[in-house]
Amino acid sequence: MVESKSNIEKYLEAKRANIRRLTPEKAYRAITEQAGTILVDTRPSTYRNSEGIVPGAIVVERNVLEWRLDPTSPDCIEEAKAHGFKPIIMCNEGYASSLAAQVLVDLGVETATDLEGGYRAWKAKGLPIEKAEKGHS
Repeated sequence: MVESKSNIEKYLEAKRANIRRLTPEKAYRAITEQAGTILVDTRPSTYRNSEGIVPGAIVVERNVLEWRLDPTSPDCIEEAKAHGFKPIIMCNEGYASSLAAQVLVDLGVETATDLEGGYRAWKAKGLPIEKAEKGHS
């Protein structure tokens, strides 16, 4: 018997078709070599505190992401207002980040993308991580 995809799998696949996802290696090169490219860590603080962080990543909790990264929002962060702003969204495993990146594209941040495999893939590739400072939010 052939198992069909769940509705969320179909939905995720459709949303991913509209964004250019980056492997951990390509994301690392982008944030180190391309001005305006930033890694945005949307993971909850419990994951950051227990698993570590990517040095230089900007933490924006998922529940406020659209307001912080939409350059037309009065609540956006300064980085989102910069010319050439290219956010790479990172969650823990690369699922929620795909949906978040597509929402940003829908809001007009056409350069938004996400990290394939999320933080765990980044860590597995041996890319820079560090322990979160105590009380890191």
